[in-house]
Order: sequence, then C-alpha cells, then structure tokens
Amino acid sequence: MTPPTAECAADRRRSRRAQRAAVCAAVLLATAATACSGPGDRSAVRDRPAAAPRPAASPAPPRGFTLIASGDVLPHDSVIDQAQADAGGDGYDFAPMLAAVAPVVSAADLAICHMETVYGADGDYSGYPAFKSPPQVAAGLAATGYDTCSTASNHSLDDGADGIRRTLDALDAAGVGHAGSARTAAEANAPAWRKAGGAQVAQLAYTFDTNGHEPPEDSPWAVSAIDEQKIIADARSARGAGADVVVISLHWGTEWQTEPDEQQLGLAKTLTAAATGGRPDIDLIIGTHAHVPQAYEKVNGTWVIYGMGDQIAGPMFDYTGGFDGRGNQGSIGRFTFAPPARPGERWTVSRAEFIPQWYDIDEGRVVNLPDALERGADRDDYREAQESIREAVLSRGAANDGLTMAR
Repeated sequence: MTPPTAECAADRRRSRRAQRAAVCAAVLLATAATACSGPGDRSAVRDRPAAAPRPAASPAPPRGFTLIASGDVLPHDSVIDQAQADAGGDGYDFAPMLAAVAPVVSAADLAICHMETVYGADGDYSGYPAFKSPPQVAAGLAATGYDTCSTASNHSLDDGADGIRRTLDALDAAGVGHAGSARTAAEANAPAWRKAGGAQVAQLAYTFDTNGHEPPEDSPWAVSAIDEQKIIADARSARGAGADVVVISLHWGTEWQTEPDEQQLGLAKTLTAAATGGRPDIDLIIGTHAHVPQAYEKVNGTWVIYGMGDQIAGPMFDYTGGFDGRGNQGSIGRFTFAPPARPGERWTVSRAEFIPQWYDIDEGRVVNLPDALERGADRDDYREAQESIREAVLSRGAANDGLTMAR
C-alpha cells in the first residue's frame, strides 16, 4: 500500500498537471483565434449584435420674424431745408430727422417704408406740387434701418421716367429694395424680395393714380396701377416663386379722410378673400396716401392697414386751405409672424402692434410718441397727437382682434 502521505503528494501532482493542461489548451485556442482573425479581419465580432443607428438630427424649425411698416415720406421744401441744415449746409442728411424711430425700425427683421416722391438731380429739388427730392433721402432711409420701400404713388411720374430711374438708382446704391415703379419691364414684374427670419418675403406695390401723368409710351409698365385681378395674379406668382409671406403695399384712399373709402373697403375684402388650395394668397396689406392716420382691421383673417399717415412731411394743408395737424401724424405697424405648424401652410401673425409717431415741423424731427411720453416729455401736443392716432387706428375694432399700442 502506498502510505497516505505519498498518495496525497501524487494527487497534488496530478491536479497541477491537469491545471497546466487546461491553461495550455486555453492559450492555444486564443492563439489560434488571433492567428485566424488578423488585424484587418472583422470575423471575430461579426456575431455581436449591431449597435442601434443614431437618429438623424431633426432640422431646426424655421424662425419667426417681425415686420414693421411706416407711412409716406413726403419731403416738402421745409423738409429739404431741414436736411440741408442737418448736413451743415453741405449736401443733405435725412437721418437725423428719423433718429427717434431708428431703434424701432432697425430692430425689425424686415422694415418697409413708403417713398412717395421721386428724386431730382444736381440741386434741382422741389416740394409740392411736383416733387423732386434730393437722392440723399435713400441714404437716410438706409441709415434708419429700412430694408425696402414701396415707390408706387400719385407722384411717381412727377419727373417722368428720369425721375423713376434716379430714384431707383439711388435706392439701389443705398441697399434699399423697392417695388411699385420700374426701369425695365422685367423689373416691373418682379417683387422686392427679402429674407426675414426663416421666411422668404415678397413685397408688391401699386397706386390708384399718377395725378393724370401718363406713363411714357415706351414704358407703360413704369408704375404699377391698382388692378385687383393683376394684384392677385402677381401675389400667386410670387407664392409660386417661393414666397412664404406676400405683402401688398397700396397707395389708395381719400386724402384727409380718416375712414377708409369704398374702394379701400371693397378691395381689402377681395384681396384678402383670394386663396389657392385653401391658403390665402396675400398675408398683409399696408396702405398709404390719405395723409392722416387710418384704421387697422383684420379682414378675412388678414391684417389690413388702410392708411399709416405721413412719416415725414412739411406743414400740411387740407382741401379747405387750412393747416391740418393730422397731416404730420402717422403710425408704424409692427407684426410678428410665426412659422406654420406644417410646411406649406400659412405664416400667421402672432402679435399685431402700432406705434404712434408725429413729425414735429418746428424741430424737423420724427417723434416716437409713446417712447417720448414714457421718458417724461411733458407736452400736451404729444398726448393729443397720440390720442388722435390711437382713436383712428382702433376705429374699426382692431383691439378686439388683439392689436395693441407699443413703443
């Protein structure tokens, strides 16, 4: 018999041999696997579950934008004299008279003005009745923050085709877009395009009259005339060309009349009712010409400003020949557009505001009335002008549709 101590020793040796054999077998298997797979071979991991693909990043939703619009820029002789004084007698500077509204204008994503007059040349400038304004007006508008202007008005042909050419050349040089008058047929059929927030905006402009001046025979398209069917067709064409928002500028209405006239009311209803595939063809209508503030109103779900009044004008005299201070009152409309919930639907106005403004003919300055009063200006004429503007703007119930006064 083998003694117990010897048996134990033998058992321990057999156990160690078995352990070494197991280790060697494991090493051989690992070596074989490594030798077979090689550095470029993925076979060793082919049977692993595939990682779930990361979801593609969703495109950022389009950004909304704010749009402001203001009334007639009508440089009478006194306004031209003020601009010359502000330039120190050397040239003309129209920016200082607009400085008080520059913060409002420049803060908007898109700012639209109305350039009622045409520009003259070489010092040949004049006010009423045949306006020829210094071309430096364009630089003043650009410095204030305006992006584009309507140029269709009853004064668009005060100096024929040359006046239109000089005006549009100066606006181009200042980087200000324009719609409503044209140097070529192609230009006459093109809106003013601007990107605002995430939207492509097209502005079209038309006038009711040109004070009896006929367009030149070789350019009957020089000024866009109000024609409801053409306006609708042009709006649809702009939409087809990629416009997310279509803005129509209309020079219309009856001078010195606060209430919109029959043409304004009828045309507003027709234009705002036009739709394609259930989507309105026109998203905003902004009006000029009456020289006094007129109402804002939501018509068929679309905001219409019948008249913003004058932004810049000298002393204004009505049809009786008497001075009428309303001719220096105006409003700035400000609209916040929100992107549609689904592509192809309408951009909607989520906020509608108006800002009363007044051109102080004694100082030769535009006044942001709510801002001036908020800052402590103790002037009865400011308060009276603001109240007059507020009453006109809200006279057709716009407050019920959410229109508010701002600064």
